[in-house]
Amino acid sequence: MAEATRRAAVPAQDRGSAPGSAPGPAPGPAPQAPAGLKDQGSAPGPAPQAPARLNSALWALPPVAVLALVFLYPLALVVQQSLSPENGGGAFDAYASVFASQSFREALGTTVWLAVGATAGCLVLGFTLALIIAFVPFPGARAVAKFIDVFLSFPSFLITLALLFVYGTVGMANGLVTDLTGVAEGPFHFLTTPWGVLLAEITYFTPFVMRPLLAAFSQLDTAQLEVAAGLGARPARIVRQVILPEALPALAAGGSLVLVMCLNEFGIVLFTGAKDVTTLPMLIYGKAILESDYAAACVVAVVNIAISVGLFGLYRVVGKRAGA
Repeated sequence: MAEATRRAAVPAQDRGSAPGSAPGPAPGPAPQAPAGLKDQGSAPGPAPQAPARLNSALWALPPVAVLALVFLYPLALVVQQSLSPENGGGAFDAYASVFASQSFREALGTTVWLAVGATAGCLVLGFTLALIIAFVPFPGARAVAKFIDVFLSFPSFLITLALLFVYGTVGMANGLVTDLTGVAEGPFHFLTTPWGVLLAEITYFTPFVMRPLLAAFSQLDTAQLEVAAGLGARPARIVRQVILPEALPALAAGGSLVLVMCLNEFGIVLFTGAKDVTTLPMLIYGKAILESDYAAACVVAVVNIAISVGLFGLYRVVGKRAGA
C-alpha cells in the first residue's frame, strides 16, 4: 500500500525510472500535431486566396473580351494588312514604298510641327488664362471656369466652323473690310494655310491645358503667395518661383494630352479647307478613301499609332519621375 502511494506521488514523466534514482533528463519538445490539425482555427494561409484570384480573373474576362473584340481585333487587322497586302508582295514592301514616298515625309513633318507648335501655344496661352482666372479677381471668374468644362465637350469641327464664320473668305471680318473699303475681297485668307490650322488647334485645345492647371491652382496654399508678396516679391517673381513649380505636373499632363491629340487631329484640318496641309490622318484618309490603297493607309496608320503610344509611354515615365 505504501509503495502504491509513493508511485502515485511521482510525476508521470518520472515513471519508469528506478526508485531512488535521480530524475532523468528533461523531456524533449512535445510531439508536433499534424499540419492539418495545427492550422485549424488560425488565420487562413495562401491556399484560400486562390478562389478569390480565380473570381477576380473571371470578372475581368468580360471587359477584356469586349476590349479585344472592339479595339484589339481591328488594330490587329490593320497591322496584318500592312504586313500582308492583298495585292501581294513581301511583308515589308508596303512599308518600304510608303517610307520612300515624298508625300509621307511631308505629311510626317507637317504633323510633327503642327502638333509641337499647337502644344507650345496651348501651354503659353493656357497658363496665362488660368493665372488670370485663378488669381486675378474679376466678376464672372467662376462662370468662366465652369464654361471651360463645357467647352471640353465641344467637337473640334464646331470651333473650326466658328472661325470660318469670323475669318473665312466670306466671313464677318472680310465682309466688314469690304463694306468699309469697297474692295472686292477682304485680306483674311490664312485659315486655309498651316497657320490657320495652327490657330484653330490652339483655340480648341487650350482648355485641355487650363483644366488641370485650374485644379492645381485650387490646391495651392495662398499663404505662400501672401508671404512672398509681404517680402516684396513682384508678381512675375511670384509666378516664376512659387506658382510655376507647383504647376509643372499639371502643365506636363495637359501638354502631353494636347500633343497626342494634335498628332491625331483630323476634323480641324478637314474643315479649314487647307488643301496644301496634309497630316498623317489626312494621308490615311486620302490613301484609303480616295485612292483605295488600303495597304499604304494601314502602314501610315501603324506609324501614327506607334508615335502616339511612344509619346504616351514617355509621358508616363516623365510623370512618374516628376511625381505627377
